[in-house]
Amino acid sequence: MAENPSDVDPGAHAAPPPYGTMATVPPTQSQPIAMPSDGDPLIADVTERIGGRSGTHRGRFIGFLSPIRAIVLMASISFTVGYLTKLPCVAENFSGDAKYTRLCYSDIPLLYQLRGFADGWLPYVQTGNGQGPPLEYPVLTGAFMQIASWLTGHDQGALPRSLAFYHWNALLLLICLLVTVVCTALTVRRRPWDAAIVALAPGVVLCSIINWDLLAVALTSGAMLAWSRRRLGWAGVLLGLAVAAKFYPLLLIGPLFLLCLRTGRMRAFAITAGAGLAAWTAVNLPVFLVNHQGWMEFYTYSSARAPDWGSLWYLLMVAGNALDANAVNAYALGLLVVLCAGIAAVALTARQRPRLAQLAFLVLAAFCLSNKVYSPQFVLWLIPLAAMARPRWRDFLVWQTCEALYFAAIWWFLQQYGTSDKGLPDGWYNVSVAVHLLATAWFAGMVVRDIYRPQHDPVRSDGAADDADDPGGGVLDGAADDPVFAALRGVRAHAGAHQRASATGWDEGP
Repeated sequence: MAENPSDVDPGAHAAPPPYGTMATVPPTQSQPIAMPSDGDPLIADVTERIGGRSGTHRGRFIGFLSPIRAIVLMASISFTVGYLTKLPCVAENFSGDAKYTRLCYSDIPLLYQLRGFADGWLPYVQTGNGQGPPLEYPVLTGAFMQIASWLTGHDQGALPRSLAFYHWNALLLLICLLVTVVCTALTVRRRPWDAAIVALAPGVVLCSIINWDLLAVALTSGAMLAWSRRRLGWAGVLLGLAVAAKFYPLLLIGPLFLLCLRTGRMRAFAITAGAGLAAWTAVNLPVFLVNHQGWMEFYTYSSARAPDWGSLWYLLMVAGNALDANAVNAYALGLLVVLCAGIAAVALTARQRPRLAQLAFLVLAAFCLSNKVYSPQFVLWLIPLAAMARPRWRDFLVWQTCEALYFAAIWWFLQQYGTSDKGLPDGWYNVSVAVHLLATAWFAGMVVRDIYRPQHDPVRSDGAADDADDPGGGVLDGAADDPVFAALRGVRAHAGAHQRASATGWDEGP
């Protein structure tokens, strides 16, 4: 399917390359790199105070600090700050109450001892079958942990082995973060600076080394980049690997299906979904055949887990509602289905098709709001998609501030289960959970508003023809609605997404 996917104004938007090619042409002189100070009110106000907005040489980055290098530097600094905040716990080998009072908790050194790595057990192969302790993580995350265990070795050295394991994991997770920000910067060609939102996110500083979530985040970001470059097979492979590392990337299949259905690009969807299934199977099938009981531990653990910290169901439980694991599984799934049905309605009824990043963020936000547990590091799943769905610093920082409050609240609350018998009162912790839920719902609501009122979409309203439809959407960018689908909606298929943008004369939203 190599035909031009849209009937667009040749003077406004060049014909995209066919599926099998990777376009590498940078933004042209007429379509320079978008600068945050030009479109973001908060950044514009800050830059006015420190020297003014970008001038005539905007988009020309000569020398060391290109956008990508600058963003990599930002991410490295953010990660280093987060790493340094963990030093009080490192000094005590992550024992005692310091991990709660100093907000430096991490699962990594604890699970090194509790999941058999310290004893040399191979995850899945030698665990979960009556030998070593089972590992409740997907296969690719288990492999990541095992690589860090091999790097740690079995010699005591100058550090306890659990700390050496922690430091090796920190290094590997830094690589994952850098992959994430680079992929995010490259996904929308004209807007690499949107990835600075990821690089400087408070959630990245606070949560990057709590657990192994950044592995799945990096793979998901790679899948988004591959899709934007029309590398459908690679997009599927990376998405399948992401699902092999964490469950949540599987939810991105829904937005891809809906958008490909609306535009008649089901062949593209089938290629990506098929490649994803093949990649996931290639990783999981050998482990399943060797020890299906160890492989199943992730699924049985997730299913049997009761309502836990940070979730809507936890609030209902502490309010006096009796909820066992089976009941909350049904309720959580039901709520997720309802929310996803609403998102599907948005995808299929919006006058202009939503951007892929917008729908992807909405689906993951729905999962976080409906899931029976919300760990602080889950915010990492949302950050790259939030940066592409609504790259507005003010709104992003409002949401992240609420997440940072929840981050502090959960550790101070858990302090009461330590040796000091002190901690944040239950009522204040419950308030922090409600604030986190409401803030996530609010940011999602802003994304929905952008979909129905594209003049408020920071990407579509940035004044560039290249960004008027879905610049990170790959085969979806500039695509017309499928005629059959358009007829069912009772509207004429619009081939001029870019023409409509110029005809309506959108103003930049707040």
